[in-house]
Amino acid sequence: MSIPYRFDPDATAADLATCYADLPASAETGAMVTVAGRLMLRREMGKLAFGTLRDPTGSIQLFAGAKWTADFEGFVHLSLGDWIGATGEVVRTKTGELSVKVAEWTLLAQARRGFGDKWRGITDVDMRYRQRYADLWANEESRATLALRSELISWIRTWLEDRGFLEVETPVFHPIPGGALARPFVTHHNALDLDLYLRVAPELYLKRLVVGGFERVFEIARVFRNEGISPRHNPEFTMLELYQAYADYTDMMALTENLVAGAAQHLLGTTSLTYAGRPLDLAVPWKRATMTSLIEEHAGVTVDLDTPIDELRKVAESAGVEPHPGWGPGKLILEIYEKTTEHALWGPVFVLDYPKEVSPLSRDHRSRPGYVERFEPIVAGRELGNAFSELVDPDEQRARFEAQAAEKAAGDEEAMVVDEDYLRALEYGLPPTGGLGIGIDRLAMLLSGAEAIRDVIAFPTMRPEQERD
Repeated sequence: MSIPYRFDPDATAADLATCYADLPASAETGAMVTVAGRLMLRREMGKLAFGTLRDPTGSIQLFAGAKWTADFEGFVHLSLGDWIGATGEVVRTKTGELSVKVAEWTLLAQARRGFGDKWRGITDVDMRYRQRYADLWANEESRATLALRSELISWIRTWLEDRGFLEVETPVFHPIPGGALARPFVTHHNALDLDLYLRVAPELYLKRLVVGGFERVFEIARVFRNEGISPRHNPEFTMLELYQAYADYTDMMALTENLVAGAAQHLLGTTSLTYAGRPLDLAVPWKRATMTSLIEEHAGVTVDLDTPIDELRKVAESAGVEPHPGWGPGKLILEIYEKTTEHALWGPVFVLDYPKEVSPLSRDHRSRPGYVERFEPIVAGRELGNAFSELVDPDEQRARFEAQAAEKAAGDEEAMVVDEDYLRALEYGLPPTGGLGIGIDRLAMLLSGAEAIRDVIAFPTMRPEQERD
């Protein structure tokens, strides 16, 4: 059978289920429709055959018979997974199944590979991620998760635009890495004979736009970090970053909790979730607590920037951290927090006031010397984002960059370098500004119930497939 170049379905499974919801058993409608999709199940009963056709909206039964279906024998010999189009009358069978009584059908694509054991889904996790095109048909949960992710991004765009934010695009290729503490991917531009870096964050370009007069901007950005792979990390992922002039980190807290709670309400109809078997309530307001107070609460130790450095090292070592000789008190406090406390915060909670030493782009705290006005929202033991009152002083920013550059020269591959153009932009004047970054993948995990980031990314990064005999 030749495959047509195009096909014109005029109905979907969801359309038919809605339009004929009240059609009684054994009823005929006289309405002729054309549907298309994959043949997912089929059974034969002598001169009758039944198939389940699945399209992106759901499933509809195909009801074929030797007396009324053209090429009935061809129909009963179709393979599971074949794409077909079918035209026929909408009926409800004696058993009450809404069906298309197939008069004609057309093969649209042949499935030469199967989709799992008897269409119960693909259980091989490696195959699910490598062959997502098969997984999406075999596992309805996979399709639902990716559909939720798409709706989440669409809703976020509208929500921000309704609040006066402008969506923008900034470069993926950066002449120098910056905007986050992360190891970048390096590529090369042949015509310019220039090494470029895939962006680790869009932050510095977005703040340039605020300098340029756009007071509220956001980008849903693909970013790249040359780091390990884990249930929470993929080398390329999606971030929402936004900046709001005349705001500080308290404004970003309100924006964050309202955005996340609003997304849950819109997508799930509630802010009360169950994640990893535990209840989780995203309702506003979220708890706010400083990093040092949370360490004391969960680890039972009191630490601060004026704690003797040797004592901080002992606390870190007792928590399983191997301190680097060059770490100052701020870095040690952060390591202690991440080792002892972060995973225990079911939340949601805003972890406030990070040490200045580990926050090169954040503004000094207005009342806690040595700290900055920065927070991370922690939900279900995981960092969901990062935000702060932005550093606006070009002299202070230069000093922070130079400290980072010294760390990079000493071997820290994640440290930043001095960005002279960004410093020049700050010299034109950046007003008080609040900034926020949220991991779209992690938010999608939270709302879909997924416990691995690969479940919410259509095509996650994988190790090379082993050669097979």
